Amino acid sequence: MIGRQAVKVPEVTLVFWVIKIAATTLGETGGDAVSMSMKLGYLVGTLIFAVLFAMVVSAQIRATRFHPFLYWATIIATTTVGTTLADFADRSLGIGYAGGSALLFALLMTSLLVWYRSTGSVSIATVRSPKAELFYWVTILFSQTLGTALGDWTADSAGLGYTGGAIVFGALLALVVVAWRWTRISRTVLFWTAFILTRPLGAVVGDYLDKPVATGGLALSRYAASIALLVFIVACILIFRQRPAAEAH
Repeated sequence: MIGRQAVKVPEVTLVFWVIKIAATTLGETGGDAVSMSMKLGYLVGTLIFAVLFAMVVSAQIRATRFHPFLYWATIIATTTVGTTLADFADRSLGIGYAGGSALLFALLMTSLLVWYRSTGSVSIATVRSPKAELFYWVTILFSQTLGTALGDWTADSAGLGYTGGAIVFGALLALVVVAWRWTRISRTVLFWTAFILTRPLGAVVGDYLDKPVATGGLALSRYAASIALLVFIVACILIFRQRPAAEAH
């Protein structure tokens, strides 16, 4: 279907953000489970998740209406590949958290700019064509990867630890909520700001769950944590009805 079609992204509600944070946390524990616990390494892990990402994105673009499970499966795919890709760039390529964050931020801003110039809007309510959907998912992939790098940078290089990192990103998200409630700042700008910030929050929470006690984590099983998060996400989708977006965000 080439022309204008139905919006296939969900309405932005409190449930949306709860599932988004859970999905980004799952991306961290799931990505680490494959690359570290299975000892496959960051490159192989990235290749595995990149294939899964390509498959679900293709299915999402071909779909003719909003499917909650397919949408959130695609989000989870972006956050798992984002985890292993960021770790590969930061650690295997040796460009460090700062270098990786700067590169990914530039890619994210470029994606948003090209998207805006190509379609005239980056609002999720305008994601009604295959072109807009492709920009949407590429932008999300960059934001998820950037979030992983930012989370690791804050927790490790900045010395704030996982709890400190969670407090920082939680506070920044609270400021976005305040801006949404009491200012006239563009809702689209606030949406993407919040979308980006939820990823490093999920990254540090995920690391807090599965990293060794000696480094400030709880040393929980990555597999158990990932399964628990997945069950929580599925429960939220089943219990809370989600509708496709109808307003600009």
